[in-house]
Amino acid sequence: MIRSMTGYARSERRLETGTLIWEIRSVNHRYLETSLRLPEELRGLEGQFRNVIALGVKRGKVDANLQWRGLSRAKEALEVDEAFLEELIVVSHDVARRATARGGSLEASTALDLLRWPGVLRERERDVTPLGSAAQDGLAEALAALTRSRESEGERIAAMLTTRCTQVEALVATVRTRLPDIQARLRQRLLDKLSGLTLPPEVQQDRLEQELALLVTKMDVDEEIDRLLSHVVEVNKALNGDEPAGRRLDFLMQEFNREANTLSSKSQDADTTRIAVDLKVLIEQMREQIQNIE
Repeated sequence: MIRSMTGYARSERRLETGTLIWEIRSVNHRYLETSLRLPEELRGLEGQFRNVIALGVKRGKVDANLQWRGLSRAKEALEVDEAFLEELIVVSHDVARRATARGGSLEASTALDLLRWPGVLRERERDVTPLGSAAQDGLAEALAALTRSRESEGERIAAMLTTRCTQVEALVATVRTRLPDIQARLRQRLLDKLSGLTLPPEVQQDRLEQELALLVTKMDVDEEIDRLLSHVVEVNKALNGDEPAGRRLDFLMQEFNREANTLSSKSQDADTTRIAVDLKVLIEQMREQIQNIE
């Protein structure tokens, strides 16, 4: 199935501690290029996320952004280093007692002073395993939505390419149908030129056959026509295949263009030249759309 390299998807996962939001955008690119923006808590899973994206996207520039909107920090999120606090209290009272013994006046630290002391109050270590699992599920959901979006766009492109291929076949068939008439007109043109020369009849006939054979050789486009039709077959085969076909289709467009140029250079009349130009227009239209196929 043909897929476009352009797409957008979003997924949201609500947890007890907050909300995870994935946003993925993709545009056309020669190869797969992935850019990830992750919250600090999930930096360690970047490699796993990249592998998952690579399984779902074969080519294109992918920007994936994961947002973590945590709820207000609860009491349980903070913890006190009990041993350190006890030691700090003992030292605080000891310092206050010594100051009093020397005639000074120094109060022991208040509770807030103790909590402000570096190392007493710290954030409780959180198990990010559930968060990472939810993030992976959200990524899979977003990638599935992205694939549907890209496939929908790919169907539109494939339909356009199929239509253009049918038009190419019609133009090629017109050229092939007109070849006998073109040859007959060339023969008559040569006869008219030879009729003005004072040559024996047998010499005129020999000269006519020589000139006609030379012109027919120069304007022989059977090979170009056959190749154009074979390229149409290959395009349809690529459109109906299961593998990514963007690069193959791009190569086929180069081959299409080469045959159309040769057909134009061998043209012996205005109508064939016009058909060759029409072929080039169709090929360029296909090439522009193929640049966006995975």
